[in-house]
Amino acid sequence: MDLDQVRKRLEAAEERLSPFAAKTSTSKGRRTPEEPSPVRTEYQRDRDRILHTKAFRRLKHKTQVFIAPQQDHYVTRMTHTLEVAQIARTIARALNLNEDLAEAASLGHDIGHGPFGHAGEEALAECLPYGFRHNYQSVRVLDKLERGGRGLNLTHEVLEAIEKSSKVREDIFAEGWGVPETLEGQVVKTADAIAYVNHDILDAIRAGLLSEADLPDRARKRLGTSHSERLNTLVCDIVEASWAATGEPGAGVRPVIQFSPEINEVANELREFMFRRVYLFDQTRAEAERGKQVVVFLFHHFVAHPDRISPDYSVAQDPIARRAADYVSGMTDRFAIRLARELGCAEAEAFQI
Repeated sequence: MDLDQVRKRLEAAEERLSPFAAKTSTSKGRRTPEEPSPVRTEYQRDRDRILHTKAFRRLKHKTQVFIAPQQDHYVTRMTHTLEVAQIARTIARALNLNEDLAEAASLGHDIGHGPFGHAGEEALAECLPYGFRHNYQSVRVLDKLERGGRGLNLTHEVLEAIEKSSKVREDIFAEGWGVPETLEGQVVKTADAIAYVNHDILDAIRAGLLSEADLPDRARKRLGTSHSERLNTLVCDIVEASWAATGEPGAGVRPVIQFSPEINEVANELREFMFRRVYLFDQTRAEAERGKQVVVFLFHHFVAHPDRISPDYSVAQDPIARRAADYVSGMTDRFAIRLARELGCAEAEAFQI
């Protein structure tokens, strides 16, 4: 039996997607060419490679907002990633785009996040002269650090979508790192914001920082008064506002993924509310500052003791500071706290794990 017929059938199905969808036939390919899989398209193969990495497994013990939470129902970086993938696939399917590319980029988009979420990212950015961004680190992990420094040899489209998945505070669609080349990459960037704003509201309510009634009036009126209502409103709006992506109207202009103007304004208002009331709240920031100090402590420890940097999480030929940052950024919250305690970091003692 010729199993290649399975892949060929899947690739033929891609050709029935929107004319604006990314397809295997138009992919820019991999850095190093490979024989195709007999039973998977290239984007399916990328998805599977990301899913089976050690870096992906470590996301289950990495912070989303609340550091090393003791309760079971707080969002972790892994559950956030799975929610992003679900939302991205829903939008991609509705717009007749490539679900496999959207899923692969979703699964990899936060894989470069260090311990303690954005606090850890800030700490490493201050330690390295050229800065540190989790979206760039995600590409670095997948393209250079995994598989003993060989990387996963992912397709251009997946890596490019991951690199441009991050957002600036001012606007969900602001071009801080450029607009993704593919519509699927744009879907992932938007799905990320939809996911984290909504699940972070639930976590803030669990933590006693908010109640549903505290949310902005316009957000409650236009988006809904529950988690499911908000998600449904945002996803349905983006599908409707981005309908040209399906190719059905026959428009010659390349479409973009977007909200309607009103929902875009309300979503950004809700996002800004979360910055003020949760992400930058004194109690949240105090815990984040302790996390930053732990990361800074560990970074300087490994710069001073490069022989203690695990070879599995860095490239031996790289500068010491780069190797230390790669190693520390790969740590989970729990491992970073335990290790910092063992090494005598006073800030690590404040965490209850």
